Amino acid sequence: MTLATGVGSFPGTDQRDFDEALRVVLGELGLPFLPEVPGRGAGAAMIGRTIGLVTELDADLQPAGWRLTGTSGAPALDQRRASSLLGQDLDTLEEHAADHPGPFKVQVAGPWTLAATVERPRGDRVLADHGARRELAQALAMGVADHVADVRRRLSRTTRIVVQVDEPALPAVLAGAVPTASGFGRHRTVHPPEASETLGWVLGAVRGAGAEPWVHCCAPDAPLALVRDAGAAGLAVDLSLVGADGQDALAAALEAGDAVALGVVPSTDPAVPPTEKEVVAAVHRWLDLLGLDPAQVTEGLVLSPTCGQAGASSAWVKRSLAILSSAAASLS
Repeated sequence: MTLATGVGSFPGTDQRDFDEALRVVLGELGLPFLPEVPGRGAGAAMIGRTIGLVTELDADLQPAGWRLTGTSGAPALDQRRASSLLGQDLDTLEEHAADHPGPFKVQVAGPWTLAATVERPRGDRVLADHGARRELAQALAMGVADHVADVRRRLSRTTRIVVQVDEPALPAVLAGAVPTASGFGRHRTVHPPEASETLGWVLGAVRGAGAEPWVHCCAPDAPLALVRDAGAAGLAVDLSLVGADGQDALAAALEAGDAVALGVVPSTDPAVPPTEKEVVAAVHRWLDLLGLDPAQVTEGLVLSPTCGQAGASSAWVKRSLAILSSAAASLS
């Protein structure tokens, strides 16, 4: 059965917006998820949410973004706030979906996106320090495993938990295109074996906790074959940005029985919204291009927006998810 889902982020600025987003995803989607409303502050955005999970390392919020403090003991105030806000969101989820019997998805930032974004205690990105990026990835793996256990406890009837590991920075990391703190240089290229191994620690922790690890990358040239080799059981992409190598990886994933989440409707308000029929036709054309029989692979297909929707209007978010849900039902 083809499912519909979202990437993660919603528009909004306060708790009421989160409550409404949760109501929409639970009521509209075959694969609902824990919404992110980054307009509530840095602790509610993708990086801040994940920093709140990484309790093995302490971090605080600086004007340039999140920074590891290099201290041990009680987490810094901003990190505690991020963790507390996630806990509140999970409390709301439990209140409204404790008896939810179907699949459910949560999202975390991946180890390479964290390393390319979070600063070391003495400046510049974690990406610049081989030991620091290993330590951050291993702490993330522990935090994600605990997060899965917490979600499973709250959603006791859910039999399938998906953890979407967001890696928008991974192509830049592999290409040596992440700028240094000064902006005048670039961090060294990370070679594919190390990138795969490090990502694999987090995906393995997800699998070890009894959940299904997906990787989402809506950047051009997403290294989908590397992601599959690292242990991803699902690939989530903006279909319009996938090149020839990526198409081969998506086809291989579907043929192997893995999940493929196709971003097929705009994440922000389009001038001319697509119809359900147009979305279904586009998916059929894509499958035909790959030489795949829809009857054999639609079980692994998931439809989604092309990326997060924090920059969209609330009206378009609701309409886009309704289009995706209808298209998924038609494909099924």
